[in-house]
Amino acid sequence: MTLVIKTLDLQSVMGELDQNFGSQGETPGFFDNDVVVIDFLNAELETSVSQLQALLHTLQCCHLRPVAFRSAHTEVAKIMSGLGLLPTAAEPVRLKTSSSINTISAQPLEIIKEVVKEVIREVPLPDALVINRPLRSGQKVYARGTDLIVLSVVNSGAEAVADGNIHVYAPLRGKAIAGASGNTKSRIFSLSMDPELVSIAGIYHTTDHPLKDDIKGKPAQVYLSHDGQDNLLFEAMNL
Repeated sequence: MTLVIKTLDLQSVMGELDQNFGSQGETPGFFDNDVVVIDFLNAELETSVSQLQALLHTLQCCHLRPVAFRSAHTEVAKIMSGLGLLPTAAEPVRLKTSSSINTISAQPLEIIKEVVKEVIREVPLPDALVINRPLRSGQKVYARGTDLIVLSVVNSGAEAVADGNIHVYAPLRGKAIAGASGNTKSRIFSLSMDPELVSIAGIYHTTDHPLKDDIKGKPAQVYLSHDGQDNLLFEAMNL
């Protein structure tokens, strides 16, 4: 899900969010701890740390979890990174259909209501969530209803969670939880498989059971067997 900032007035954005989705708003229970990416559209914002902190607080009060940002100028990017958010792809991800529904548009009230109606009417599968910086210990990223692609290391103590597949194009040393909503066909891929924990649809494997030499630290994938036993299978990938 993406929050597109189409105005230089962050106060109005926060006001509209609170009016629509805050605890005293029109639809206070609309979101369920959904992950959101903030898109600044390269606007020349004259803002401060306190204003951006207030924006993040407003999103959290609306039951949204801001985890990343895009299209931010240098100063805003520094502040957002300092607040723990991850920079992601500069170009916003668009759905193939003309009625994109995974974007909250920071426009006047009428536009927000229109987007909400679209969300209620149809829910197509969102595009994969792409994270292009390391996940540090204590950080957690959740790709709700889609795949998660991590282009850098997932460090020990970090969590990569997805309802679909997880692709880590770097060492996987933390936790990877695929099929979080129960999809038994989900898989986990890594160029260096050395996780603290992997889980698919609730079936998990930890470091209590060491990986084989041809898997540990090597390109590999993890998936569930479909023999009725639902065992996690590790398979080396010959790249």
